[in-house]
Amino acid sequence: MNPLLLQEFHHSLGATFAELNGAQVVGDYGDWLAEHAALRESAGVIDLSFRSRLCLVGADRARFLHGQVTNDVKKLRTGEGCYAAITTAKGKMESDLNIFALAEELLLDFEPGLTEKICARLEKFIVADDVQIVDAAPHYGLLSVQGPNAADVIRAIGLAAEIPAQPLGSVKISDAMLSEIYLGNNPRLVTNGFDLFVPNNSLGAVADKLIAAAKIFGGRAVGWTAFETARIEAGIPRYGADMDETCIPLECGLESRAITYTKGCYIGQEVINRIHSVGHVSRELRGLRLPDDLKSLPVRGEKFFFGGKEVGHVTSAVKSPSFGNLALGYVRREVNQIGSELTLRPAAGEVAVKIVALPFV
Repeated sequence: MNPLLLQEFHHSLGATFAELNGAQVVGDYGDWLAEHAALRESAGVIDLSFRSRLCLVGADRARFLHGQVTNDVKKLRTGEGCYAAITTAKGKMESDLNIFALAEELLLDFEPGLTEKICARLEKFIVADDVQIVDAAPHYGLLSVQGPNAADVIRAIGLAAEIPAQPLGSVKISDAMLSEIYLGNNPRLVTNGFDLFVPNNSLGAVADKLIAAAKIFGGRAVGWTAFETARIEAGIPRYGADMDETCIPLECGLESRAITYTKGCYIGQEVINRIHSVGHVSRELRGLRLPDDLKSLPVRGEKFFFGGKEVGHVTSAVKSPSFGNLALGYVRREVNQIGSELTLRPAAGEVAVKIVALPFV
């Protein structure tokens, strides 16, 4: 397991640790319910340095990446960004990623454990392009502030003269003590949110400043348990849980954020455009309410049935302190309308579930 650089820092705050795709994460700081409340009501500071980070440099970086992902990279100016997917020639997902256009590089942020896979995928298509791929994780960590008061926290630490207003917009902060920090607008839980890409030797100092500022507004440091619960409540799919190499982006609800149909060619475009022209996919990600008296949550892969016929499966499930037992899962198009009732068949017996709109309310 790859340890967090700030392991001792988090330990001093009472952290317990967990593992995610080969990376160490903070599970919680002793009270995940309070941490969850901070994300929903004020602000939570989470160390996301376990995530993968790559930089693309070279004169052809934008043109090259434009041909690799589902969104429009060529149009991005310095300080702008976009969300996109990397797909195979058959339109199946290899990753989703946040793309930040910095002055001299493109910064890619995506799920942990995928660095080698995505590097190999990109390098496969570099022929005569002036593009180099650099692993940023050994040099920069990632801290994130999420919640309604996230912007207040960023202002309170006093580092940024301006805060990027547009999603995935970014600004560079030059500080004599902390060196160069990149601040990105990234609402990871639908509300408000900001990412800070911080040099590793300044990571502890910035984390300390953020947590102190969050406390001013009733916030706190938060771990993965609270963050993942809030993610599922928001209905946001995560690669490795709700999305994988069997999925097409249109099935995952990513179309409005991650796909443009007006750009030039990219790997997988033919399949995705063909599906878009047909007008639908055979299955889609849905939110499901589970009975509150359920003794144990379903695990990934457990099946949904309708009229005795298998129609889908669970991807994520959580006991939400706000909304009760919830799940995300794929359901076939013919029965995935809001309000439809399905049957889940865990080991304990049949359970009725209902499709509801996302995010959960």
